[in-house]
Amino acid sequence: MTSYATSAVPDWASRPWVVWSVFGVLAVGAVVLEQVSRRLDTIESAGSGGPVRLVPLGRGLGGGMTSLRAPHGSGPVRGRDGELEVLRRLLARPQERYVVVCGVGGIGKTTLASALADIARVQGRQVFWIRWRNTEELAEQMTRTALACGLSEVRLEESRAGRAGLPDVVWEQLEQAGRWLLVLDNVDTPQAVGPDGEDVASYRGWIRPGRRGLLLVTSRNADPAVWGAQAVLRRVAPLESVVGGQVLCDMAPHAGTAEEARALADRLGGLPLALHAVGRYLAAPGSRHRTFSDYTTALDTQLGMLLGATQLQASDPAVGRTLVRHTWELSLDQLATDGNPLARPVLQLLSLLALAPIPVFLLTPELVTEATGQQSGEIEVEAALNGLHTYGLVDTPTRQDRRPVLGQVVLHPLVREITAHTHATETTNSDCYQQALTSRLARAAQFVVTSESAGWETARLLAPHLLGAATHTANQHNRLLAEAVDHISQSLTEAGDYGSALQLQQAAHAITVASLDPDHLETLTSWNNLAEAFDLFGRHQEAADHHRQILTARERVLGADHPDTLHSRNNLGLALGYLGHHQEAADLHRQALSGYERVLGADHPDALNSRNNLALALDDLGRHGEAADLHRQVLSDYERVLGADHPATLHSRDNLGLALDHLGRHGEAADLHRQVLSGYERILGPDHPSALTSRSNLGLALDHLGRHQEAADLHQSVLTTRERVLGPGHPHTLQSRDNLAAALRRSARAGSATGPGRRRWFRGLRHG
Repeated sequence: MTSYATSAVPDWASRPWVVWSVFGVLAVGAVVLEQVSRRLDTIESAGSGGPVRLVPLGRGLGGGMTSLRAPHGSGPVRGRDGELEVLRRLLARPQERYVVVCGVGGIGKTTLASALADIARVQGRQVFWIRWRNTEELAEQMTRTALACGLSEVRLEESRAGRAGLPDVVWEQLEQAGRWLLVLDNVDTPQAVGPDGEDVASYRGWIRPGRRGLLLVTSRNADPAVWGAQAVLRRVAPLESVVGGQVLCDMAPHAGTAEEARALADRLGGLPLALHAVGRYLAAPGSRHRTFSDYTTALDTQLGMLLGATQLQASDPAVGRTLVRHTWELSLDQLATDGNPLARPVLQLLSLLALAPIPVFLLTPELVTEATGQQSGEIEVEAALNGLHTYGLVDTPTRQDRRPVLGQVVLHPLVREITAHTHATETTNSDCYQQALTSRLARAAQFVVTSESAGWETARLLAPHLLGAATHTANQHNRLLAEAVDHISQSLTEAGDYGSALQLQQAAHAITVASLDPDHLETLTSWNNLAEAFDLFGRHQEAADHHRQILTARERVLGADHPDTLHSRNNLGLALGYLGHHQEAADLHRQALSGYERVLGADHPDALNSRNNLALALDDLGRHGEAADLHRQVLSDYERVLGADHPATLHSRDNLGLALDHLGRHGEAADLHRQVLSGYERILGPDHPSALTSRSNLGLALDHLGRHQEAADLHQSVLTTRERVLGPGHPHTLQSRDNLAAALRRSARAGSATGPGRRRWFRGLRHG
């Protein structure tokens, strides 16, 4: 258009109908633009009632506005039927509640929310999906949601003018609309949701429980106090190996068998993010590893690269680790931002421990300070642990009834593995962490031995972590570590956990052999303890071979009458007795008993043990009368020296019952076994191996009395417990199976006889 100045009036201006038409168009346009401006350009917030500058809605008209549509699922959601059913019920009847789907990054929270969105859409509900980024965008998208649900211009204008709070206006409209699902995805910093100054749990801001529609929030934050009393928290757990295997087979159907897929899923800890990353890798045409089994093997050496192998620059280990690791690094960054700088080093310390429940008492301020060089106190360490738990990076183990076990934490396998891998390859002080942990474990083991308050459960908790520390043979605390491992092994032996005790003794002996000469007294003691562990676990031939070599070495180094040499002679006799070499066993026990009485005295506990073992050998030789007389003498001595309820006294009474049973005095034998069983159950617990042996012996006596069904019931109970406690292949388990079969045959009047049950031989005191 040309601009010019003139005194003449333009021709069109002299025509009134043209002038008024132009003015009319301009007036209507001005009104429309004002309404659009009010509705799209600015929004005022609630809470404090003050105005807040937001991202103008009008900017989205150019095509950059985020969609409120929910993402469609990419396929079947495996292993989440239970969670989806709970969410489906909440969707049908929110009842002034909302749901928070929470868990560690990559666990499948968004996938679960998307599956519920698909269900809601099929039911004809309105579905809105908002991905949390910041407060301004949230206000914009919540307003758009309310507009889609029929929010009036008048009500929005009241909010804009400061006469009503915008969250109040939005939620008022949502409650009027009903039958909707609103997902707020990825709200990992709920304290920032706002409006400013409002806690989520006050329900005055953007997050509120609904009566007619359901709000679903996904978050790493699982703190109930943050979300308030109306929140239903649903923690998403890793997928079971079978389900994880199905996910892998869905994505890479030609990569191997279902069993191989399950093994790989188990190796990945059932983390859906990792499962999908691996599935995409295996299905890609250019991948080096094409099968589930190949990939599982490769993970042991190429963890950092493989988990990022579908990304560009995946050959760079740092890029590879980022794919999965990034999901929890965000949480660690947030914890640090929130004033919790110890969360990252505490997670690194935990990752160096075994993949087993970790007792919280291990994480002391002294340990954290020694490992990291950062001064810390109890409050800071507790805050770090609780922060990691809040963001799902550590969890609490649960009992069979689903109740949490307080005072313990566990790590997801992949979180632990990648954190440890990263710490070892990207930090310069990883050895300081390991040294500090080993020292702390050793002190904790010593506490188990010296404290009356610590017991077998504490020993069981420490055992896997001590085994893990024992693999670091270059550790400066080797001797201290070997002693600690031996202490915990002794505690587990007393508890009847012979399998764990054997593993620990093998580790302790490996450390000792690497540190000391073969003839050193501590080396011989460690070797003896290992041989005893073999014997208790039922590997009697290995035990006998070791004991024979140890006896020769001790006779050469210490002499024939040294107490350690006498212990070896006694222990060799026990192992040979289990192998059926009864005469050789009896000869060794006589030699040991003579030495004990001469060197230590007739009433020394070692002499009493040796006398007990000689009586057992005589009984095995068929000399039941001599055996019964000797057992009666030993029992009297035990009661006088150690007391009626000492475990050694109970062992002796049980063995007297066996001898009487062999003499045909079945009623007396049964009475003794009942007394012993009652004592064991009271002192050691009903599942202790000694209690099981006594129950088995009572079953034998009852079977000999003709009470075959009672005997069978006892043997069935013992067999079930031994299979669980000792394992199906343990000699005592096999003996229980034989005893049960014999009792059942007798009960069916098949006429089959049963021989004597396996004796419970009381071992010589361990020399440590």
